[in-house]
Amino acid sequence: MSNPTTRRTFFLGAAAAAAATRVWGANDRINVAIVGLGGRGTNHLNTYSRLPDARVAGLCDIDQASREKAQATLLKNNSEKAKEFEDMRQAFADPGIDAVSIATPNHWHALATIWACKAGKDVYCEKPACYNVYEGQRMLQVSRETKRMVQIGSQHRSTPFKINGIQALQGGIIGKVYMAKGLCFKRRVSIGHKPDSPVPPGVNWDLFLGPAPMRAFNELRFKYNWHWFWDTGNGDIGNQGVHELGICRWGLGDPEWPKSAVAMGGKYAYTDDQETPNTLLATYDFGGRELMFEVRGLLTGGEGVVPPPRRQRPTPGAPPDTPLPVANPTPGSLGLTVPGTGNLFYAENGWMAMNDGGFQIYKGESNEVVMEQKLERGPGGDATGPHMENFLSACRSRNASELHDGIANAYLSASMCHLGNISYRVGRKLNLEAGPHFTGDAEANKLLTRDYRKPYVV
Repeated sequence: MSNPTTRRTFFLGAAAAAAATRVWGANDRINVAIVGLGGRGTNHLNTYSRLPDARVAGLCDIDQASREKAQATLLKNNSEKAKEFEDMRQAFADPGIDAVSIATPNHWHALATIWACKAGKDVYCEKPACYNVYEGQRMLQVSRETKRMVQIGSQHRSTPFKINGIQALQGGIIGKVYMAKGLCFKRRVSIGHKPDSPVPPGVNWDLFLGPAPMRAFNELRFKYNWHWFWDTGNGDIGNQGVHELGICRWGLGDPEWPKSAVAMGGKYAYTDDQETPNTLLATYDFGGRELMFEVRGLLTGGEGVVPPPRRQRPTPGAPPDTPLPVANPTPGSLGLTVPGTGNLFYAENGWMAMNDGGFQIYKGESNEVVMEQKLERGPGGDATGPHMENFLSACRSRNASELHDGIANAYLSASMCHLGNISYRVGRKLNLEAGPHFTGDAEANKLLTRDYRKPYVV
């Protein structure tokens, strides 16, 4: 009998060769396989079903029930039934699949992307780009070697009002930006405790764990709550937070590695099985500029909702040390939700607030609103559709520079999450060298990668 690994390598190689010779016609639809059919994967399915340039041709999940549910959704969307795959490698080896859209847990993002690229498939992969820093570097290397398009699901880069706001910021509307702050005040309730239990029928638990250590099945480590365990997730800084960290970097002009990173926090208020912190404050020094990020999963107020008081001119004839009178400002029409997620930018001549509802820019001592824009709501509710359209366009043009957030930039945003988590886990400030590498800190350097479970090795 032939070796399964050799056989799989042959099929992946054949698929890659076929993809390399593909020439797209103007009316050809790109056949997409969706890998991971949970909440975000269902969003992928519904979005691709609406896009005229795409056809959902494959559905892949380690859970049979999820595949059946996705097939029903496809039929509801007036689409034809798709091929089903339990193992993503089967989808990658299929010559009828042109591209893959990955919505697995974080710990699978890199290996799935690398396997797909080597099989000749273009890749749309959910955020964060990678589970650790090393994986992001490997994803970038392989995408360049195979000349595959790899777009990361940071759809804020395709959101029109955010594009306009960041362009205004970088254009100097309030001067040089000295601080960017990301906020994730997203309420998270306790996950409680649950004992290990038998693997549910139809679930391939080995494939779910993949690169992670083998453990007994536990419901809390499955279906979304995997975010809160170090084996498979990165906490909320690597869940919702990677969006805000990406926007922070964008507002600062997408710098690469900081000079240092430090994070402090903990898991407060709850006694449950969650491993990752529910409160975290991370700071990154970019040399003359600072990036800050904060997670608060507990009950909290907001930040940046109401502008600070306006400073008025001194009263004529008053002594020099007379306090300036203060007038309450008229808040902008927007503002961060309470609690909520979003970004604050501070510059030499003013500040800016941005969230998923829009942005405002305040200038000068009077906090005058000099620019604001609201989200224009349309079909789909967010920018996932335009972001996927951008990906499909690059698949046709074969020009990676067209991608709104390709792997070369997106893995750096993900790495900010990982640097913060590493600092939190070792309990100290980290100084970075090029590479990146932590100066004189073997414990922290070990966390740049992980011990992989064979055969799921990046």
